[in-house]
Amino acid sequence: MMHETVIPILPCRDIDEVAAFYGMLGFDTTHRQTRPNPYLALRRDGIELHFAGIAGFDPEQSYGSCIVAVDDTAGLFEDFAASMRAAHGKLLLTGIPRITRPRKRKNTGDVAGFTVVDPGGNWIRIFRSKAEPAPADSGDAASGPLARALENAIVQGEARGDTRQAAKILDGKLAGADDATPVTTLVEALVYRAELAVRLGDLDTAERLLARVAATPLDDSQRERLSDALANAADLELAVRPAVL
Repeated sequence: MMHETVIPILPCRDIDEVAAFYGMLGFDTTHRQTRPNPYLALRRDGIELHFAGIAGFDPEQSYGSCIVAVDDTAGLFEDFAASMRAAHGKLLLTGIPRITRPRKRKNTGDVAGFTVVDPGGNWIRIFRSKAEPAPADSGDAASGPLARALENAIVQGEARGDTRQAAKILDGKLAGADDATPVTTLVEALVYRAELAVRLGDLDTAERLLARVAATPLDDSQRERLSDALANAADLELAVRPAVL
């Protein structure tokens, strides 16, 4: 069997800025040159990324992107998150660079993934190499208008990077949520909408949504099922805390 390797070459403004960011995440520099052109090669285990420095490049206008398939997205995210917290005291959730949490996306067959947006504005999309088995029913069916809106919002916000459209999709359904809405779906939607608010710089809305999450009664089984969402809420609290102190 042949074993092919594909290594993307991504644009950036400053190869040293990129090297420092990925070094924080545990990547080693395997090659660096400034002449005849700025070029950087990085590796972390089986992940290899190369970068070309371009004078005058604007990361905000970058279309650079690649997909990285790994066995364990959650484990890699936790490694990256721990390094980011050690360096910055929190996760970088807004602007460039930033990171998103692992979550399933309906446009990838429910394969879980997260994204690292690096200093070059490149979207490094990290997915599980195989789909996870569906969990057993825990009593709150992932169905209904809000659940479908959350799925659609995640596609817009994570796959397409359209934060405003993702927020718009959720707002109407959250306003219409009632006692029939499964509480786990409600909390997941509230936390994701708060994350979108943080990305948009709307910290007042994020604070209000997170307060609603904190006030929602949950039993032990619901808290266990919502462990990722509640961990995300805790990280988001750090992002809004300067505005509420």
